[in-house]
Amino acid sequence: MKTKVYNLSGKETKEMELNDAVFNVAVKPSVVHEVFVAQTNNAREPWADTKNRGEVRGGGKKPWQQKGTGRARHGSIRSPIWKGGGVAFGPLSIRNYHTKINKKTKTVATRMCLTDKAASGALWVLENFSFVEPKTKLFVALLKALPAKQKNFLVVTDGKDPALLKMTNNVQAVKTIRAEDVTVADLLSKQGMLASVDAIEKLATRLAK
Repeated sequence: MKTKVYNLSGKETKEMELNDAVFNVAVKPSVVHEVFVAQTNNAREPWADTKNRGEVRGGGKKPWQQKGTGRARHGSIRSPIWKGGGVAFGPLSIRNYHTKINKKTKTVATRMCLTDKAASGALWVLENFSFVEPKTKLFVALLKALPAKQKNFLVVTDGKDPALLKMTNNVQAVKTIRAEDVTVADLLSKQGMLASVDAIEKLATRLAK
C-alpha cells in the first residue's frame, strides 16, 4: 500500500510504501472496542467515595421510642433513608477498574486502527518535523496547507521532540506522542494522524512482529 509524503509547506514530494502487515489488515470493530474499553478502564482512578451508616458521624441514640408516638419505627438518624444518613451501596475509592488485555490483542487492534486511518485518508505522512524555529504559527500554517478535512490530529514522532512539543502544546486540537507510545485510545481520540517518515518506519518495526 502506498501513501503520499508531504513537506512542511504542505506540498506532495513523493510516495512511500506502507507495510501491509501494519497498515493493510482486516479490521474487526469488536477487537478494537475490547482494547479501547480495557485501556480506558486501566486509566481510570476511583476518586468517588461514600460513607455507609456505620461511618457517618452521629446517630447513636434512637430518635424516639419504638411505640406510642404514631410515627414509623427508627433506630438511627443516620439510616440511608434519612437526610444526612449513610449511603447504601455507594461508590468506594478502593474499587479496582483494572481490565486485563493480552499484549497480542493490543498489537492487533493498533494495526487495525492504523489501517483504518490509512484507508480513510486520515493518515498524513511528512518528510520530517524540522521546522526553522519552534513557533506554533508555523505548525498551524502546516495544518492549513495540508489538504486535510480532519479537525483534530494525533502527531506521531520517531522519538522525543521538545521543539515540536513546544509548538503543539498550545494547539488544543493536536496531541503529540512518540511512535513507541501510540495506543488504540490515542488513535481513536483524534480524527487524523500526522507522522514523519521515520515515525511510520518505527511503527512498522514495532507492530509487524
